[in-house]
Amino acid sequence: MKRLKLDRPLIVEGRYDKSKLASFLDGVIITTGGFDIFRDHKRLEMIRTLAKEKGIIILTDSDVAGFRIRSYLKGAIPQERIINAYIPDVYGKEKRKAVPSKEGKLGVEGIDAGVLIDVLRRAGVLFEDEEQAVQEGERLTKLDLYELGLSGGMDSAAKRRKLLHRLGLPENMAPNSMVGVLGAQYTAGELKEILKELD
Repeated sequence: MKRLKLDRPLIVEGRYDKSKLASFLDGVIITTGGFDIFRDHKRLEMIRTLAKEKGIIILTDSDVAGFRIRSYLKGAIPQERIINAYIPDVYGKEKRKAVPSKEGKLGVEGIDAGVLIDVLRRAGVLFEDEEQAVQEGERLTKLDLYELGLSGGMDSAAKRRKLLHRLGLPENMAPNSMVGVLGAQYTAGELKEILKELD
């Protein structure tokens, strides 16, 4: 597999996540040590410094714990310095574990390398020989989500879950996160077409 180069530091939960990603990515990969990040002020300060200099990518598991760690980092670092990447909800058990996680979902370490590369590409991360961008005038907005029925409506939550499942994104993703993640890949018009297919 061709090694790909990250243009900014990647923040993950644990050493197994880091090991998996380091097998095909070149770049800085930092672990939060799981929940240790809540009390490890030096590590948080290092992540803040990296974010200030180059920006960071956050890639945590799609379970409640992963979203809690992501939320903590998002509260400690300016939003414009963060690119959020999300793995899909895949149920199963990591090879090294005796039993599945509490929620039964695979973490970053258990996700196929090809899927992880796709996740990082869809998040708009730039690699050495590739550039993906949506024209500024086409960027997705919160108003677009509302007009598409993905927020503010009676069945918005169900519609969001259906769309997120179709796009291979975690079901727990909030509308605010969706704006950035989907906006890096789709225009409002493209999402409208996908939603039509789902009806």
